[in-house]
Amino acid sequence: MTDTAATTGRIGRFKSAFGESPALLWSFLYFFCLLSGYYVLRPVREAMGASSDMATLFPPAMIEFFAARGMPLKDLSLQVLFSMTFVIMLVLQPVYGALVSRYPRRVFLPVVYGSFIATLLLFYLAFHSAMPGRGMAFFLWLTVFNLFAVAVFWSFMADVFDTVEAKRYYGYIGAAGTLGAMLGPTLTRTLVERIGIANLMLVSAGFLSICVFCLLRLRLHAVRREAERKLVSGEVPMGGSVLAGLKLIAREPLLRWLAVLTLFGVGVGTLLYNEQAAIVRRLYPDAQLATAYYANIDLAVNGLALFVQIFVTRGLLSRFGISPALLVPAGAILLGYAALAASPLPLMVAVVQVVTRASEFSLSKPARETIYTRVGREWRYKAGAAIDTVIYRGGDLTFVWVHKALSAFGSSAVFGVGVLVAGGMTLGAWKVLREAEKLPDEHPPDRRAAP
Repeated sequence: MTDTAATTGRIGRFKSAFGESPALLWSFLYFFCLLSGYYVLRPVREAMGASSDMATLFPPAMIEFFAARGMPLKDLSLQVLFSMTFVIMLVLQPVYGALVSRYPRRVFLPVVYGSFIATLLLFYLAFHSAMPGRGMAFFLWLTVFNLFAVAVFWSFMADVFDTVEAKRYYGYIGAAGTLGAMLGPTLTRTLVERIGIANLMLVSAGFLSICVFCLLRLRLHAVRREAERKLVSGEVPMGGSVLAGLKLIAREPLLRWLAVLTLFGVGVGTLLYNEQAAIVRRLYPDAQLATAYYANIDLAVNGLALFVQIFVTRGLLSRFGISPALLVPAGAILLGYAALAASPLPLMVAVVQVVTRASEFSLSKPARETIYTRVGREWRYKAGAAIDTVIYRGGDLTFVWVHKALSAFGSSAVFGVGVLVAGGMTLGAWKVLREAEKLPDEHPPDRRAAP
């Protein structure tokens, strides 16, 4: 078969997938709108985090508190923001656990997204009135929103699709997210000077409103699938402890290794992101050149991820399972970090950054989420959410400070430690695969807290 014929065949399978599964179409639209809404706001968060105007970023009382102790917030702004984000995640985890324990799916899913929409309306007022400290509040909220909203989305997908369908469709759903990640910043760049930052909150709220409509339609598919297969219904409260997610992670080997994989995966990204920023500041002092460098990386990440999601992920997962989707990216990142430790050239940093982010979006994430189609609902909604929020932000917090300690010794030291972190990520991926082999093909019909 020629390359043209092969490509035509893949595009044909992409189109036919939507025809054979209406749920895929709604899921595609759901994830597209979710990430469009997030990426409309992400540039605002990045601008707030990088702002030198501390009065915009932090409340006056907080600025005075740090200044009185000889610690200007300007020098510690990102570390303080990441530390606060982790604390907020810890506080919100039992709140989220209580919500999913006591209320059925038809209640807690709209409540989660409805809360985000309501908060966006409050931020519209905060930015419209130039409220002091709005930058910190928005930075923290959007960071929390991104993790919780996406975690809830993938947990819900495991209610809608079974394992076989997940292997066929998750790559396409991921592609929807990539398209949203491309549309969101484009809208922001086009609209921000015309309508202002405050009105971007309304644009994002509009996308999230479409998400609510999509999840209500998808709930019907989930109900029908659960009834046909005699699975535990998501239309009744889940029950259990509000801290069940963290307890399950501590108790179950598979969840522990998923947490390890997530922790070191975040470490790889955080070390690379922060050291890349240091290299860019040193080699590209001109703001326009630095912006062009980052723009080219984002374009390459999204382009590569979209290609793999459409043309590779489905075939790889359906034919070979999740093993190559987890191990190949981990091995590539490990080799990339070894090369960076030997020679941290800006071009090589860019290449490893593109491979790391694109492989996470297109291969690793769909593979990990496929595992959750084979376990009980508490594992998905509680433990999975805890891994994607508390463990994720714990990794961010840990490696932000690790980088700050290593940065005094230069890029080679950072990437040398990064090799060890990438090794931990590879070990985590291998252990996850070993534990996943013990799972049944489908999650059990009658057990809620165990596979």
